[in-house]
Amino acid sequence: MRVLIINGSPRRNGNTFAALSVVDKTLSAQGIETEWFQLGNGVVRGCVSCGGCIGTNRCVFQDDPCNYLIERILASDGLIIGSPVYFAGPNGALCALLDRVFYATCTRSQMFRGKPAAALVTCAWTGGTAALDRLHRYFVPCQMPVVTSGDYTVFQGDSVKNGDSRALELLTSLGKNMTAILNTGNSR
Repeated sequence: MRVLIINGSPRRNGNTFAALSVVDKTLSAQGIETEWFQLGNGVVRGCVSCGGCIGTNRCVFQDDPCNYLIERILASDGLIIGSPVYFAGPNGALCALLDRVFYATCTRSQMFRGKPAAALVTCAWTGGTAALDRLHRYFVPCQMPVVTSGDYTVFQGDSVKNGDSRALELLTSLGKNMTAILNTGNSR
């Protein structure tokens, strides 16, 4: 079993990375292989509604990681997306990329159906649940079971880096719940 972990932050070692790393460690301890995709700070196109993905399930644009990410998601058994929160929403570049990935693969074809997915966000103060909801909205219409934890997976500032026990508990629970769903055989 393999889970793709998407770090939707431009920072490779920021708070979002720290949170995702706890989940990664939990998955690894449970025997689940992980693969990382780092969004970084390169240019990402938004969807231009050209319709070029109809029938191909791939974006016509080849100058950013959209089609690569589609292939990585298809090759995985589960998906976890993390993002920093900017103005009560996930990173805009991440959303532009995910809009294209999910539109090309799931609007007509439901290519990710049954693949369990989870999301988490890190923020300074507020807007975390709105950003988390935005990420979950990719999964629901694509018929992807949403993996949860004991509370909303919204983490404040350096809480994970500082070893906040509640944050670590929620992230560990998220990794264990993903493992349990993958091991039931109910996923793809």
